[in-house]
Amino acid sequence: MTVSLQVADGHGPLAQSLQIRGHALTADVGVAEGGTDAGPSPHDLYDAALGACKALTVMWYARKKGMPVTDIRTVVDRDDSEERKGVYRLATRLQIGGELSDAQIQELSAVAQKCPVHKLMTAVTTEVTTHVERA
Repeated sequence: MTVSLQVADGHGPLAQSLQIRGHALTADVGVAEGGTDAGPSPHDLYDAALGACKALTVMWYARKKGMPVTDIRTVVDRDDSEERKGVYRLATRLQIGGELSDAQIQELSAVAQKCPVHKLMTAVTTEVTTHVERA
């Protein structure tokens, strides 16, 4: 799969237009960083990927197991105060609606720890290559 980005005309000096399959998004940084806050920052998208993956994984599992999950609200809190020292902390909270037993909540908590993005962020070596070329 390929994700395509280019300057998002009319959205500010740093804004990027993202094309992912048939979806269009805008990424930017805040005014303090020289952007116009036309969209979430790359860090916001990274953090949101974790929250979305946890919620999707839990909902998929709950449906597969016939658990009465009616809603999932995910909150991701970022602590990037030591990012330059190599530590980036994300704390997630899933608030799950539905008539669930304590045992089901515990089971869903274990499932949330196993979402694919969580694994990518904590247990997989990601190799990134960058090629810069003339347009």
